[in-house]
Amino acid sequence: MSFQNDDYLARQYQVSSINLDSKVDELLRMAVPPTSTNLELYREMMLTVARMAEDDRNRWDAKIMMQTLREMEASFSLLERFKRRRKVTVFGSARTEPDHPLYQQAKELGEILARHNLMVITGAGGGIMAAAHEGAGLENSLGFNIALPFEQGANETVNGSGNLLSFHFFFLRKLFFVKEADALVLCPGGFGTLDEALEVLTLIQTGKSPLVPVVLLDQEGGTYWDKALEFMREELADKAYILPSDLRLMRQVRTPTEAGLEIARFYRNFHSTRWFQNKFVVRMNHPLNGAALETLHKEFLDLCVKDGYSQTPYCAEKHNEPEFCNQHRLEFVFNGRDHGRLREMVDFINLPQNWKSNS
Repeated sequence: MSFQNDDYLARQYQVSSINLDSKVDELLRMAVPPTSTNLELYREMMLTVARMAEDDRNRWDAKIMMQTLREMEASFSLLERFKRRRKVTVFGSARTEPDHPLYQQAKELGEILARHNLMVITGAGGGIMAAAHEGAGLENSLGFNIALPFEQGANETVNGSGNLLSFHFFFLRKLFFVKEADALVLCPGGFGTLDEALEVLTLIQTGKSPLVPVVLLDQEGGTYWDKALEFMREELADKAYILPSDLRLMRQVRTPTEAGLEIARFYRNFHSTRWFQNKFVVRMNHPLNGAALETLHKEFLDLCVKDGYSQTPYCAEKHNEPEFCNQHRLEFVFNGRDHGRLREMVDFINLPQNWKSNS
């Protein structure tokens, strides 16, 4: 989304005969590299704080602002070290004991993900979180801890390491759980797990978060996700509170191996997405063959507002994304609504028989 000035936000400020705009610009010239493309964004951030100071908000509001900015800056700084690695966020109960089958399953999941060079993100606590980190090992683990008056301390794998972030606010912690995730694996858990599961699904369903695989993992014979999915089908989909295709945003599996395979299949051809000049772009590792494009127009035309699908190679002048120069692009005017159907389309382009030969 491009940055646009808001007239209200861009208004001039005059406090105690001091022109805040000029003072902010002076400070920015001292702090920001002259080649930065973010100058206007930093300027608006600083003016936002200045507006708050001008109004002299109550102390609680000021502390929320300060803590939010501090935690976000610290998080961006730490995560910069790992930006080139794909990551999987694992949710699950903090109360699962080490001798429980689900603990052993989460540990095996961590091992499998690490073998595929995937980092494992958890809430850094005990139970399922500790198990996934134990299996992955420190170099493949990231912990996003939350400060609570009880229960939540960092697990042994990430405690005291440079791979641990601590958050005061749940909303910031959840932001980074989703922002950093190239996939999510949801294991059985309590209110927190269900909260995170439903928030993730809401963000993907509404297009506020990129499409990623959401895997529901339970042991063989377990009923946790069976009953959750039954409720979603009967009380949400059947009563039109969600689209029936929204249920395709998640996949249920019974073993860590299946979870790993589901994530691997998702990225077999699909790479990532973006909006570009009012078109939705699916970046792919392999171009599609002619028959596959015909099938897209027959079976997935409902995703297009108009014109259908077009396949284009990378163009330096047009796309200006050198880091994605090896990806092919499938472009269409997406209706922005049917993300469950979009997931079905991603499954289609991931089938090897739909790729051009020698691609």
